[in-house]
Amino acid sequence: MSLILCIETATPVCSVALGGQAREIKLKETDRKNSHSEILTVLIDELMKDTGKKFTDLSAIAVSKGPGSYTGLRIGVSVAKGLCYALGIPLLSVNTLQSMAAGMVAKIIDPASLFCPMIDARRMEVYCAIFDHTLNEVRETRAEIITSNSFSDHLNESTIYFFGDGAVKCKGVIENRNARFIEDFKASAEFLIPIAWKKFQNKQFENTAYFEPFYLKDFIPGIPKVKGLK
Repeated sequence: MSLILCIETATPVCSVALGGQAREIKLKETDRKNSHSEILTVLIDELMKDTGKKFTDLSAIAVSKGPGSYTGLRIGVSVAKGLCYALGIPLLSVNTLQSMAAGMVAKIIDPASLFCPMIDARRMEVYCAIFDHTLNEVRETRAEIITSNSFSDHLNESTIYFFGDGAVKCKGVIENRNARFIEDFKASAEFLIPIAWKKFQNKQFENTAYFEPFYLKDFIPGIPKVKGLK
């Protein structure tokens, strides 16, 4: 049986999952903030030991490609690439927002509604997209500053479920009877599995050498705050 190791590091949640034929075999995760660099490889090692699988049993590595945390994405993609090179297996990438939508669609069976995953991008900005129940992208992935008129064109016609760590701060801004806000929803590696499996079957592999995360926005480093310096 083909096995895919899925890696999710685009948000504060760091998680890994083993899946085959769109089915989760095992999941390991933590939402301890800023711990991706120290915990990701530990979670992968524990996952393989808990399932009794060897790294040579893996058929591919799938990684959440973004948008999301710049540092988190770099860590996840770097580990995924390293494993692919070491094991000689292909790399798969999954849009983080689409995988989140897949997780919500599985929980809420509502073919008439739309699904809008949101990732917090600080202040009143979020990374977001809109998908239908078949995970087709109705509105492209973008970084958007949320106002009271955001998504009004779609909200006037359809119910939209908003979810993810960016949706919480939008609840009091978007006031529309068709807006539904789902709390306590987190990105997870298990949501990558059905999309990654489909890509694996269709041989939609990335070029491991040249693949880069989908940052969406350019990274602008801040000035480190060092005590005693201005």
